[in-house]
Amino acid sequence: MLVRAKAPLRVSFAGGGTDVSPYPELHGGCVLNATIDNFAFGSLRPRRDSTVRLQSADLDLEVEFDSGADVCFDGKLDLVKAALRKLGALNSHGFDIFLHSDAPPGSGLGSSSALMVALVGLVKEYKGFAMDDYEIAEAAYTIERQEMAISGGRQDQYASAFGGFNFIEFEKDRTIVNPLRIRRDTVNELGHNLLLFYTGRTRRSDQIIDDQTERLKTNVEDTVGALAQQKDLAVVMKNLLLTNRLDQFGELLDASWQTKKKLSPRITTPAIDEFYEEARKKGALGGKITGAGGGGFMMFYCEFEKRHLVAAQLRKMGAVQMEFAFETTGLQTWRAQAAVAV
Repeated sequence: MLVRAKAPLRVSFAGGGTDVSPYPELHGGCVLNATIDNFAFGSLRPRRDSTVRLQSADLDLEVEFDSGADVCFDGKLDLVKAALRKLGALNSHGFDIFLHSDAPPGSGLGSSSALMVALVGLVKEYKGFAMDDYEIAEAAYTIERQEMAISGGRQDQYASAFGGFNFIEFEKDRTIVNPLRIRRDTVNELGHNLLLFYTGRTRRSDQIIDDQTERLKTNVEDTVGALAQQKDLAVVMKNLLLTNRLDQFGELLDASWQTKKKLSPRITTPAIDEFYEEARKKGALGGKITGAGGGGFMMFYCEFEKRHLVAAQLRKMGAVQMEFAFETTGLQTWRAQAAVAV
């Protein structure tokens, strides 16, 4: 028996930062995002002995330990170890786990959280746990943000677990996922006109998020005001999607980006600013970084007749285009026939 899982990555349109504590607890937050057909993958193969072997293709790491031994946190796949311990997967039975993502850590597509959602899904399927999408997302969030104290928000785990276009609200004691019923022609046109480019630079989002959080706690006016504007933009852009007003939606991506840059001076870089300026010159109506900032992927909305001009200019500057389509399904787990590992 072989257990498989895959969880989709996401693009975020507006509201990013309002899902990061302590903002939701103080003011309530909301984000607008959608999952794409790039995934985090996991496989679990039971063993006949008590050995646990973990392998990450993205980090080119492999660790091995006894299932009954105390977990050693030594900087090697510690997040995976913490998840297995938290979920009660470590007992007398061993297994091999293999993990891989379509995008590298620090890409801004929520790949790290999607990988955690996939891992929770693996254990759920392996152990036969009854967990709904909310419980899976919250477990992934708890392991990342509380158990391992990795800075960040909640949107990535919930987007990956649920899938599709979602307007997600964050309150003090709960998270509410509102799936959006976007018209098929709207989804097609949006995908037709969007570009996704990798800047060639990954980043440590925790440093940016920690700076943003400190600026919020010290009541820096730009940051506090920008977070409120991000919430407003998420609501307006949700309504534009629902009513098929995509050119206005694309233009507000620019407003979302200009507002996002006020959250922390670390969000943009000279290289990112140059990519953005050149894309706008070639006809992009708007765009933004898809994650916390500092690097990773950039997304641009263009009139379709100018899309190829924007793409050519960004490729000329060294950015790498990622072809994608929107994904409507969240976490998926299944079982396959395979020999038990020795």
